[in-house]
Amino acid sequence: MGNRADECGTDVEIYRKPLTDTIHADAPSGAPEQLLDLLDQLGLERREVHTASPVYIWHEVPGHLDASEQKRLANRAIPALLVAGYKVNCTPGVFDEAAYQQAVHEIRSRRARPAATRPAPAAPSSRPEPSRRTP
Repeated sequence: MGNRADECGTDVEIYRKPLTDTIHADAPSGAPEQLLDLLDQLGLERREVHTASPVYIWHEVPGHLDASEQKRLANRAIPALLVAGYKVNCTPGVFDEAAYQQAVHEIRSRRARPAATRPAPAAPSSRPEPSRRTP
């Protein structure tokens, strides 16, 4: 039992498992917990198979979603993984340009928003403020 991320040398391989409707997101053997946690946070479900030696871990798009929602969730995960610094590959049969671009737009909007709403620091005054006197 291997995985595509090991075979392709990527951090995450997103593909439809042959002869099924299941979309997989494989991370390489021994992937850091940080990557696995990010895949969890992005809505993918972690699966594990324990054997005598290794533990095989992969993620799947939730099966309760309809086909278009599954594809959308997988594609929306890609920009977040790329921003986090991971090398990602998605097969053409799963990749959806519109869902990917929407996710990119949302990430850019979130990044721009805090800077736009943060007020500029007040410039220091060159003259002292008058002292207040009470009559």
